[in-house]
Amino acid sequence: MILDALLDEAHVSRAADRLGLSQPAASAALQRCRHLFRDELLERGRGTMRLTARAEALRAPLKSLLAGVGDLVDPPEVPLAELRQTLRIAMADYPALFVTGPLQRALAESAPGVDLVIQPWHGAEAAKAALVDGTTDIAISVFPGEDGDIHREELLAESYVIALRPGHPAITGFDLDAWLAWPHILVSGRSEARSPLDAELARFSLSRRVGLVVPSFGMVPDLLRGSDMIAMLPSRVLPAAPDLIALPPPIPVPGFPLHLAWHQRRTKDRALRHAAGLLERILR
Repeated sequence: MILDALLDEAHVSRAADRLGLSQPAASAALQRCRHLFRDELLERGRGTMRLTARAEALRAPLKSLLAGVGDLVDPPEVPLAELRQTLRIAMADYPALFVTGPLQRALAESAPGVDLVIQPWHGAEAAKAALVDGTTDIAISVFPGEDGDIHREELLAESYVIALRPGHPAITGFDLDAWLAWPHILVSGRSEARSPLDAELARFSLSRRVGLVVPSFGMVPDLLRGSDMIAMLPSRVLPAAPDLIALPPPIPVPGFPLHLAWHQRRTKDRALRHAAGLLERILR
């Protein structure tokens, strides 16, 4: 447990606080672990501590080992109302825009001691890696392909709509030419000005002007209301902005599945399973 906390926190004092130990006790435990693994495990970086390569390699196997020990002990199931736990959830602002509030309210009623941390989104591969090393508990994204370590459930199949302000000149007789005649807003967490849609348009020798790239779907409705720009958005973003006009794309645009995922070793985690069940009900 102490090694797990030290590797999670990369900080002796925080690991000690997490386990209710004194700092000298945590420091002594770190020294024992260094001797056991013949590695520094934690080393000084630029003004902070960081994990060595050996420590990084230990994280996922240690999480799995501790989960296995917990299964052997098999403690009695704690009532939901008595759970005291923090769950870290990785997801982009879609679907965070419309699931975070309902999830928090549902937990406040059924498991009020369960707290949430919505983590910054760095992409699906980073989220999967975080599930493996234990720095993320639940991830919601598109996770193609099977992975033996990751439990994955498809929550929904999303489609796209074209969103624009009421009274926009493109609405009457909306077609492909009208769609491409106006600058588009593109949402990209990596500030990319191209998306798979642009590759699809290029197949037909077409192109669009991307007039604005923003990092968040939550920014788009106000930008549409105040301009003649157009955006292609996942359909479930629009209910939060009912004043906007939603039209079908003028060319076939593939949708995408949304998955809920966690590491297999967390299958018996009561708080995680409860939150996952709530997320399924919210998203389906």
